Amino acid sequence: MFKQLRWYLEMVFFVVISSTIALLPNSVALSAGRLLGRTAFLFFGRRRRIAIANLEASLPFLERQPGWRGGTARELARGVFENLGCCIVEVCKIYRGSGQELIDNVEFRGVEHFDAAFAKGKGLIFITAHSGNWELLALAFGVRRHELSVVARRQDNPHLNRMVERIRKSYGNGLIYKDGALRAMFSALRKREVVGLLIDQAVQSEWGILANFLGRPAWTMRMPSLIARKSGAPLLPAFIHREGNKSVITIHPEYQLSAAEDPEVAAAEDANGLNRYIEEYVVQHPGQWYWVHKRWKNAPPAA
Repeated sequence: MFKQLRWYLEMVFFVVISSTIALLPNSVALSAGRLLGRTAFLFFGRRRRIAIANLEASLPFLERQPGWRGGTARELARGVFENLGCCIVEVCKIYRGSGQELIDNVEFRGVEHFDAAFAKGKGLIFITAHSGNWELLALAFGVRRHELSVVARRQDNPHLNRMVERIRKSYGNGLIYKDGALRAMFSALRKREVVGLLIDQAVQSEWGILANFLGRPAWTMRMPSLIARKSGAPLLPAFIHREGNKSVITIHPEYQLSAAEDPEVAAAEDANGLNRYIEEYVVQHPGQWYWVHKRWKNAPPAA
């Protein structure tokens, strides 16, 4: 009974807040989002500490990379929260039907790589991360280029889950839930569909492989290269980042799978190779990646 009441109140709260934000001009909404992020940085102590700790442990690696522009862990973590605040207000506007301008303003770079990979007729797997506004990436690509299905976790609140599912589908996109994702992904690829997969969160050891990420071992999905080998579908890294008040989607050339004969060696090489795309993103846009997640949990320390 209490849980049902909490779910209902969460739903009402989301509708009220998102409806209010939807009335704001985009520039005002983004300013409000940055303020929201700075406020969350002050009051969400646990997530702030996770972000700062992750950044402090990764800075020795980042500082060795070409193009690194510097910054303290605390400064960068504050930027992470500001980006997340902007994501929240953007998603509110989109989900309340006021986000068309946001979608129209997204810039695409590297669309020719998508065209070349999709022309192979095997479907396609977008490889991306929790970076920039990843929800906007999926919606903008689905509206302006080609519909796609995103692998996602069900919301704990079933009322919110139904609403989010309905809104995503209204923009032409589908959903593949993590429970039963493998079968659903193979089914979509057999129909020459496009699937989106976020690969930057920690997985359980039985489902993953240890790969280097930002200078430390991290449990990483082995699923992308496994599916690509069995289906023949190309793996296409794609990421979104902010430039001022607009977002830019960058599509990279198709990832070339490892040629190693040993399956474990090939899986490790592919996991490291795909992680490298995310590392390059983090070097260029350190405040726009999801540092508040325990990415290295249950992994051994770096040698």
